[in-house]
Amino acid sequence: MPNDHHHCAPKTPTPPKSCCSHEPAVAEPTPPPVASCCSHESHDHHAKAKHDGPVPAGTIYTCPMHPEIRQVGPGSCPKCGMALEPELPSEHVDDSELLSVRRTFWIALALTLPVVVIAMTPHLFDLAISHSTARTLRWIELILSAPVVLWAAASYYKRGWLGIVHRSPNMYTLIGLGVCIAFGYSLIATFAPTIFPAELHDAHGMVGVYFEVASSIVTLVLLGEWLELRARGRTSAAIRQLLGLAPKTARRINADGTEHDVPLADVHTGDVLRVRPGEKIPVDGRVTDGHSSVDESMLTGEPMPVEKSAGDSVTGATLNQTGSLIVQAERVGADSLLSQIVTLVAQAQRSRAPLQRLADQVAAWFVPAVILLAVATFAAWWLFGPEPKLAYALVNAVAVLIIACPCALGLATPISIMVASGRGAQRGVLFRDAQAIENLRNVDTLVLDKTGTITVGRPTLDRVIALNGHSESQVLGWAAGLDRASEHPLARAIVAGAEQRGVQPANVTGFQSVTGQGVRGHADGRSLVLGNKALMSAVGANASSLSDQIADLQREGRTVVFLSVDDQLAGAIAVGDAIKDTTPSALQALKQDGLRLVMLTGDNETTARAVAKHLPLDEVIADVQPKDKADVIARLQSQGRRVAMAGDGINDAPALAKADVGIAMGTGTDIAMESAHVTLVKGDLTGIVRARHLSRATVRNIRQNLFFAFGYNALGIPIAAGVLYPFTGWLLSPMLAALAMSLSSVSVISNALRLR
Repeated sequence: MPNDHHHCAPKTPTPPKSCCSHEPAVAEPTPPPVASCCSHESHDHHAKAKHDGPVPAGTIYTCPMHPEIRQVGPGSCPKCGMALEPELPSEHVDDSELLSVRRTFWIALALTLPVVVIAMTPHLFDLAISHSTARTLRWIELILSAPVVLWAAASYYKRGWLGIVHRSPNMYTLIGLGVCIAFGYSLIATFAPTIFPAELHDAHGMVGVYFEVASSIVTLVLLGEWLELRARGRTSAAIRQLLGLAPKTARRINADGTEHDVPLADVHTGDVLRVRPGEKIPVDGRVTDGHSSVDESMLTGEPMPVEKSAGDSVTGATLNQTGSLIVQAERVGADSLLSQIVTLVAQAQRSRAPLQRLADQVAAWFVPAVILLAVATFAAWWLFGPEPKLAYALVNAVAVLIIACPCALGLATPISIMVASGRGAQRGVLFRDAQAIENLRNVDTLVLDKTGTITVGRPTLDRVIALNGHSESQVLGWAAGLDRASEHPLARAIVAGAEQRGVQPANVTGFQSVTGQGVRGHADGRSLVLGNKALMSAVGANASSLSDQIADLQREGRTVVFLSVDDQLAGAIAVGDAIKDTTPSALQALKQDGLRLVMLTGDNETTARAVAKHLPLDEVIADVQPKDKADVIARLQSQGRRVAMAGDGINDAPALAKADVGIAMGTGTDIAMESAHVTLVKGDLTGIVRARHLSRATVRNIRQNLFFAFGYNALGIPIAAGVLYPFTGWLLSPMLAALAMSLSSVSVISNALRLR
C-alpha cells in the first residue's frame, strides 16, 4: 500500500518469509548472496575507472547475446543493453565495469536503507506520527532516493531508450518504466496531492508515495548486476588460463653462439632457442638438438609426458621437464597452435546454437508483450480492484514490469556454449561453433580415416624389394628423391628410412603429384613413377610378379608402394604404421556408446583388413580415392544416418566438410582442421569420447536454462499481476519482484558454470 506514515492509514502486516506479501506495501529487503539481473554496460558516471590490465587499441567488442553486434572499443548493445565484451579475450581482466557497478551499488544501498526504514517503520511498529513529522520524513525520502533514481540508474534509462530507438526494447526498458512510474507517481503525490481521488488521501490530505520502491528496485538491480558480472567473468576463465600458459620471454641463441632472453613478441620464424629444464617452450618449433620429456597436458588434457628428441615437433606453452632442448621456431605469434586454439574457442563462444532459435523468437516479442500485460494489469486493478484502486493498480503494474526478465531467456544458450567451449579447450577438444557442440551428441555413425587417425600416422620403412637388376639402395634413393617434396606420411617414412640407411636421395626434377595415386619425376635421365598399383597399371608397369610377396606384406598390415623406371617395374617399398595405443579402448568406448564404426581408407583391402582385425569396427571400406570419400559420407547420410568423419589429411578435407560433424586430428594438416567442425588437439580418438560427453552435458544444460527461464517468466508474471490475490490475498511487492528478476539471470549463469 502507499507509504503515508499516518496512524489513520490501513495497517500493513509484517510480510511472511515467502516471495509474496498480502498487501501492496513492502518490507525492508534482505537479499540473499545470490542475485543478478542481466548486466550491463559500464555506467557512464564511472567510465574512467582504472583497468586491471591493458586492452589493446582497436580491440573489437561484441555482445554475448547478439554476436552480430561488433564495434571498436567498449559500449553497450543497442538491442539488449548488455555490456559489450572483447571478441577475443585478453589475458588481462578488465574489471573496471565490475568495480564501477560495485561502488555504485554500495552508494545506492547506503541511500536506500534509510528510505526503506523511514517508509516501513511506522507500519511495522504501528507508530502514530504527526503531520509535520510525516512531511519531514517524506522530504528526507525524496532527498535520499533522488540520487539513486536519477544517478545510479542513469545508464539503465539510456540502455532502455536505445532499445526503443533500435526497435528492440529490452530488460532496461522494463526496469526504466517501472522505476520512472513509481518515482514519478511519488513526486506528483508529494507536490500536487490535490489532483488524486479522495480515496487516496489520508486524514491530513497526504497521498502515499513509493520512493522506497523506486530506490529499492534500482539497488537490487545493481546488486544483481554486480553478482552477474562476477559470474560472467568466470565463463572466460578457461581462455584466460590458456592465454596465461605462454611464457613472456624466450632464450635466443645468436649466430655467434651467445644467448640472451628476449620478449616473446621479438621471436621470429627461424630463430634458434634454448629451452632449459623446467621452462615452458616459447613457440611452436622443431627440436634440433637435445632430449627431454615434455608435459603437453595443458593443451591436450593428457597427463603423460611425451619424449622429445632431434626432429620432433614441440608446441608453445608446453612444459619442458628433464632435459635441455635446442628448438628452431616454426610458428610464432598468431600462427602458433595456442593462438589458433584461443581464436577458435572465442569464435565458438560467439556462435549461435540451433536450440537458441526458440528463445530468440520469444525474446523478439517478449518486452512488448510484458508492457501490454502491465497496462492490462493496471486497467484490471483500477476497474475491478479494491480500494485504493489506483494504488493497487500502480504497484501491480510496476511488479509485472520489474519481474519480467528477457535476459534469462537470452543468456540461456550462449552462456552454456561459452563455458563448454572453454572447458573443451582445456581437455584438448576444440569446437568450431555452437552447432558442432549440439550436433555431436546426435551422431550415430563414425567414419574413420586409417593413416594418422586410427594409426600413429608416422609410418616407418619396413622393407625394400629390388627387381630387374636394380639394387635396393638405387630403388630407395629414387623413391626418397621423389618423396622429398611430398608431405604425405608414407613419403616422410621413405625419406627418413633412406637417411637411416645412409642412402642419398636422388636429385629429382619435374616433380608432379598424382592425387591419391602417387608421384612422378625425372632423375639420372630416367622417368620415375612411385605409387600404388593403379598408377603402375596406368603407366604400363606390370606388378604381378610380386603378387605373393605383396599379399604377405599386406596381410601383416604393411602398405606397399611401387617404383617404375622408364615404365618398367623396378621395385617395391613396404611401410608399416602402428595402431595408436589409445585407439582400441577409444573405439570400444564409442561402440558401447551406440556408434556404428566405419574405417574408410585409400589403402587396399588386404592391408585395411589387417588393421581392422585388431579393432571393434563394423565396416571397412578400402581402395577409396580421395575424391570419393565425400561420396561415401553422402551415401551414409542418404540412408538416414547422422555421420561424423574423423581424418587428418588434405585428402580428408572434402569428407570432413560433407559430414554432419567433421573431426580433425590436431596432428594433421591445416586444411583438414579448417574443414572440420571439431579438432582434437592431440589427435587421439579418446578426444571424441570426451567431446560426446561434453556435447550431451552442454545440451542438457541449455535445456535446463531454457526451462528455468521460460518457467520463471510463466510463473512470475501472473503472480506479479495478482492472479493469486482473489484466492490467497497475496500480492508481489515490486522490490521482491526486482530481487526475483535479479536471481533469474544469475541462476542461469550459475547453472552454466557447472559445466566447468
